[in-house]
Amino acid sequence: MSGDRESLRQRVEKVEKELAALRPVQCRRTVRRRSEASFLGLPVWEIAVGPDLERGEPRGHARAIIAIGDIATGWLAIGGFARGIIALGGCAVGGISLGGVSLGLFGALGGLAVGTIALGGAAVGLVALGGGALGYVAMGGGAIGHYAAGGDAAGHFILTARRQDPEAVRFFQQWLPLLELWLPGLAGR
Repeated sequence: MSGDRESLRQRVEKVEKELAALRPVQCRRTVRRRSEASFLGLPVWEIAVGPDLERGEPRGHARAIIAIGDIATGWLAIGGFARGIIALGGCAVGGISLGGVSLGLFGALGGLAVGTIALGGAAVGLVALGGGALGYVAMGGGAIGHYAAGGDAAGHFILTARRQDPEAVRFFQQWLPLLELWLPGLAGR
């Protein structure tokens, strides 16, 4: 019987070691820094990265004029999830935003971009430029808009290799100098 007990103890130790290996390792360093100076009740800058178990925060949330953190809220916000007047992050929401998923009131740039002016792999906006573009003015590989130009386009006034509506040609020609900045050599085509 003592052999069974020793065998059981060894198996329990082995299982405990395997469980310990499976538990998430606390490898992220926690950083919390904040300026002493403030403006309009907000710290000028704050950095909040990593979990803070004492406060019960699984991730850092920076709130400041310049905020950098796992989650960042500020006039300039930089983080995994960023929201601010200018937002830069994996998911960015703001007046002007840049991110993997980007939602900007005025401008958005990202893999998926939604904004008044949107540039991205998939872009939705009043003016949309991207691989797939949807907007009043849309330009891209696939474009849908009132004025649409691209590899394939659908809309009221269309400009593609197969179809050049006169109104679309006139409309896009007026924007040629601006488009030349985006696509150098466009005028010579």
